[in-house]
Amino acid sequence: MSCSSEKRSGGTGKPSSAPIPLAPGSKDVTAAQQQDQQLQRRLQQDSIQLAGKTIYINPFLYWRRFDSNTDRWLREPGQLNEDQIKQNRSRFYPELEWSLIDSPDQEIKDGAVEMFLKSLELIGTFHPELTSGQLLEVERKMAITKKRSFERWVEKSYRRRSRQETREKRRFARDRFWRGWSEWIALDTTHHALAPVVALVVLSGVIGWSLGSSRSACPTLVLPPEQTGIR
Repeated sequence: MSCSSEKRSGGTGKPSSAPIPLAPGSKDVTAAQQQDQQLQRRLQQDSIQLAGKTIYINPFLYWRRFDSNTDRWLREPGQLNEDQIKQNRSRFYPELEWSLIDSPDQEIKDGAVEMFLKSLELIGTFHPELTSGQLLEVERKMAITKKRSFERWVEKSYRRRSRQETREKRRFARDRFWRGWSEWIALDTTHHALAPVVALVVLSGVIGWSLGSSRSACPTLVLPPEQTGIR
């Protein structure tokens, strides 16, 4: 019995370590399972279970219940007044010393505070049955899981707004340039000033054309080869 096992294992006495081939379609099943796990983790970060109900703490998951004004109010920073944001800075960023933060970073974090306040207002609107204690649990989980994502969203919003403002400035400068030229050309003084210049250009063109045509009309005298030699 031992001899046969040694022969099958190559005479080393150790079992074979050849990889076992996977069944067809097992890779697809594994990829699907990984995708489901990622979705489950993301859903756990974007929701909380309270009294047997799933409460979404990601405000964009309520988009089906938004109208256009609410969607614009949520997506665009700067919809809340500055005093309201300053009063809630330590509420969502108790670990920060705001006087030591530079201006760009402070602007992004103020935008994140605004997103926190907007999200809590939307959750309270769509779930009026939640108590103050449950809303506090929602706020705590949101401060833990959504802080960085809100900051990234605000940063992207500011970059998008900056690009849009740059395009608007360029378009305005281009329109102002062409409008200024059209208004200048439409003036009577411009017509009087341009009339001699246009006439001079036309006259120069006519003179140049006539000289060129007269030169081409004159025959060119070509001497025979024997007359071009030196006698």
